[in-house]
Formats: sequence, C-alpha cells, structure tokens
Amino acid sequence: MLQAMRNKMHGWPSIIVLGLAVLAMSLFGMESYFMSNDDAFVAKVGKHEIDQRAYQDRVNQLRQQAAEQQGEQFDSSAFEKNETKLRILDGMIDEQLLLQANGDWGLRVSDLAMRDYIASIPAFQVNGQFDGTSYRSWLTSQYKTPEMFENEIRTSLATQLLPAAINASTGASDAQLDSFLKLLGQRRDLRYFQLPRPALDNSTVSDAEIEAWYKAHQADYMNPEQVSVKYVEVVGADLPLAAEPSDQDLRKRYASEKQRFVQPEQRLVSHILINVPANATPEQQKTALAQAEKIAAQADPGDFAKLAEQDSQDLGSRRLGGDLGWLEKGVTNEAFDSALFAMQKGQISKPVLSSDGYHIIWLRDIRSGESKPFEEVREQLVKEATTADRDRTYNEVAGKMSDNTYQNPTSLEPASVALKLPIKTTALFTRKGGEGVAANPKVVAAAFSDDVLVQGNNSGLIDLGNNHSVVIHVDRHVPAAAKPLAEVRADVQQKILDARVAAIEKKQADEALARLRKGESMDAVAKSLGASITTANEVVRRAQMPAPLLTQAFLLPHPTAGNPQYAAVDMLDGSYVLLAVDKVQPGDLSKVPPEQRESLRQQMAQAYGYEATRELIDQLKAKTKIKINQQRL
Repeated sequence: MLQAMRNKMHGWPSIIVLGLAVLAMSLFGMESYFMSNDDAFVAKVGKHEIDQRAYQDRVNQLRQQAAEQQGEQFDSSAFEKNETKLRILDGMIDEQLLLQANGDWGLRVSDLAMRDYIASIPAFQVNGQFDGTSYRSWLTSQYKTPEMFENEIRTSLATQLLPAAINASTGASDAQLDSFLKLLGQRRDLRYFQLPRPALDNSTVSDAEIEAWYKAHQADYMNPEQVSVKYVEVVGADLPLAAEPSDQDLRKRYASEKQRFVQPEQRLVSHILINVPANATPEQQKTALAQAEKIAAQADPGDFAKLAEQDSQDLGSRRLGGDLGWLEKGVTNEAFDSALFAMQKGQISKPVLSSDGYHIIWLRDIRSGESKPFEEVREQLVKEATTADRDRTYNEVAGKMSDNTYQNPTSLEPASVALKLPIKTTALFTRKGGEGVAANPKVVAAAFSDDVLVQGNNSGLIDLGNNHSVVIHVDRHVPAAAKPLAEVRADVQQKILDARVAAIEKKQADEALARLRKGESMDAVAKSLGASITTANEVVRRAQMPAPLLTQAFLLPHPTAGNPQYAAVDMLDGSYVLLAVDKVQPGDLSKVPPEQRESLRQQMAQAYGYEATRELIDQLKAKTKIKINQQRL
C-alpha cells in the first residue's frame, strides 16, 4: 500500500500532503512524550506485569499443542476469538497470583526439588540415569543456558506448590464416599414406549413456504468464504550445498572446539539430607546440625544406604538408599558442588549446609573426563558443518526472499525471478485450512488477514519450521455466499416436511404425557397409540440404552409410593419416547471392591482439592488489583 502511494505521489501537491502527514505524526509523537504510557503490558497483577512477549509465547505454545493434538480437525480461528484470548490470559493471571502467594507465605522450590525434576526428564536420561551430555546438548539446541532453563522449571514447579499443599490436606470422608457411591451405583426401574411416527395428511409444500424457510434458515445454506494463494517457498533441505568439508577443515574445527568432546569428570554420589526450614530459628538450625553430625559420625560405606532409608529427609533419593547417581560439576547447588569435588573416592563428608539443609555426602566412585579422538567424532563434525552450511544458505535465501517481497508488496514475481524459485498455487480453502501449505495454521491466518486479503499485499515471511518458510499472495477470493435456492430446494422441502412431522409428534407426546399424569395407565395410553411397552429393571447409569432416554431417566425425581414419575423424551432423531420411573434404589456398597473405593476416594479428594484451589485463587483475585489491557490481546 505504501509502495503504491509512493508511485502515485509526484510534484508540489504531494509535498503538501506529505508535510501535513509529517506534522500530524510529529504532534502525535510529541503528545506521547507528555502522556504517561502505562499500558505496555497485557495484564498487571499487583505490581507484576505480564508483557506482550510472554503472553504471545503462551498463545503460540497452546496453539501448537492444539494443532498437534487435533490434527486435521484443528481450527486456528479459535485462537483469534476474544474469549479464547481472555481464557489464556486468565490462566497466566492465576499462575502469577499463586507465585505472589508463595512469596507472601514463604513457600519456595528447593534446589534439590528442581534438580530431581530435571533429572527425571526422559530426554536427559541414558539407561534410566541422568546424563549431563544429553542435558547440555539439549540446552545448546534450544539456545538456553542452564540458569535460564532452571528458572523456567523453578517457576513451573512454584505454581504447583500451593495446589499440591491443598491437595495433600484435602480428603474425602467415608460418609462422603458412601453418599457418592450410592448415587453413582443408583438403580432405577423403568417402563417406556416409543410413539409411532405419524403420517402426514398434507405433504404439499408451496413455493412461498420454501422461500420463507430458505430465508429464515439462510445461515444453514451458506458456502464458506474461500481463498487460494500463490506462494514462493524456501525449503532448506532442497537448497544446493557446498562440497563436504575437507579433513583439514574438520581437524581445525576439532582442535578449536576440542573441549566439546571431553566427557566431564563425573562422581557417583549418595547423600543423607536433614532439612532446615526456610525461615529457621537459630535453635532449629542448631537441632538440625546436631542431628546431621550424629548421623555423619556413625555413617560408613557399609551401612550408608540403610541410614539414608532410615534418616534422610530427601524423599526422592531416600527410597534408593540416598543414591543420586553420577553427577557433574555445576549440576547441584554451589555448596554441595564445592564439597563434593573436594572429596576423595570413598570419603564421607561432615555435614554440608545448603539452601535445602544439611547434607552428609558419600563419594562412591569417580569417572575421569576423557577426550574422544578425532576419528570417533569425525561424522559428527561433518554433520554439524553440513547443517551449519545448510542453515546459512537457508537463512541467506529466506532473508533475500523476505526483502524482495517486502520491496515489491503487490507481486511474488520479482522474488521468484531473482531467486529462481517457482511460484506455486494452492486450491481454494476455508478458514479451517486446506491441503499442503494451506494446512498450516500460520498460512491460514496470514491468508485471511486484513493486510493480505483486503489490502492485497504479500504476506511477511511465514516460518513453517525445520528450515521451511513461505511468502503468500492471494490468488483468488470467493466471499461467503448463500447457495442458490434452486440448488438446495429439495433439502428445504424435506426440512419443512420434517418440521411438520416433528410438530405433530411433539403434540402427540405432550398429549400422551398429560394423560399419564392425570392417572391413566401406561398400558392404556400405549395401546391407544399402537405402541408396546418395554420394561427395564435396575438400570444403572452406564446401561446400554439410547443416551437421551438414559439421561432423562436419571434426571427425573424419585417416585412416591405407587406414583411413577413420567417424562416425554425427545430422542433427537425425530422421535419421542414416553418414560416412567417406577422405583429407585441406592447403589449396593457391598459390591464395591476396596481398591475401587480407594481409587474413588483419591479422585474425590483431587476434585475437592481443585475446588479449594479455585476458591483460594478467587480470594487472591479479590484482594489483588488486576488490570487487563484489552487492546494488547
């Protein structure tokens, strides 16, 4: 659009227009200096701001998860709806409220808990044990330092501290369990019959009726909005590469990066932990130290595991006899690390104080660092060099394509010619996506954006992942439009006839229900309608029965003595059933196995815990000033 303005603006009129625009923008800019801008956040929770980047990262993360889970059923437009955006933001606000409550109440995630969690991640394990090399490689691939990742994990775990504490203190009593089981296993005696489908006396549908129905239900007869797009794509795997690096180049790289191929020294460690509370008094610290010194004095390699199982307060390693596995420098906290790497093989330390408490450390074995020879890592070096070359080539071509399509916003042709990349075209697709690149939510969102669809510009560079990107331009746009009446006439006519039958059926069902409620027997009513009654005794909630009928059967109140409860049930398929509930019995508790009972107790406790957590969050919200900036969503 701006390029089009530049092409058309020449001479003194354009200078006047441009001058006025610059004046307006300068005044707008000056105004911003005098007005405070406190709305750079998406939400403010107390004094903490949730910024645009954090919010967008969360949206992108959830969108990607939804796309992976739903596959072809994924609808990217759901993430453009205001209610979805607010729901995501509300979750982030809840997390921040919990984090602030942690600070107010002195709750924190210990270094040990964080370390145990990281060590338990399968991607960082080899043969069931934490592997430092795998951990570092993953961090490198994600462009993260250990500190960055540890902070992410600590924050994630911190949001679970209060909910976990609430769940741990929440339970379900025997009376609550019995009441629920009686309700869950409730049995009902039923009688029911289906009303015969009535025949229409008049199956003639006039043109006026068809036209009126068509206009009243036009939303049911719409062709959705569609577009097809032209696109130029860069696929890293298809780009030509330079020749494979020579041995000389590889050896030079190996020499300069030799430290990467050294396996760090590892130490096989067990420990016993005596906790010290976060806000411990001097007396509590003294007591913990005395207990740790007593254990250290009697510990020896022969019974260390037994002592750990007996006395250690680290629940994660306690059941393993205090075993922490092979550790590298920098994995544990600084105090633990310093003590461990100053010890000799087989030595048991005196109590070592860290933020978690006092540790008694047993160094069981040492595995010295070794350097892998060039021959062993040659293939890795070739792969890395090739990947780097491919990435460099891809970034160069993708960058040129982005620049070219931006400088020529109304056409893909210049970029196609300059980069010798073909222009491809998709088939028509809707906002739910299509095939090929049109199946990607990012492409769909760009295709239906104002800049691309309405303004007629090229899209920006759309990163599809794995060194694959595209720039799109709308090729064809088909607006949403009602299908011609002639095309849907037969369907409209049938809908009118179905509606007539449904109206007769509803009237018939209401009249039959009224007769039952006035005291006429179900046998007499069914016989008069030419229907037969089905009896089903001791029906349970999971019975094999049509869902509308079963649902209504358990919604009806308990019958009084000799007076059944009646209902007319819409079966949602154009038919009605007359239903009677004659008897209700509670579930038989003697038939519930003990393990099922306990499993249900845990589920109920979790449900109560969840509700208690929600109540706490609501109370925190009521006490905290929260501001949401709708314009940033």
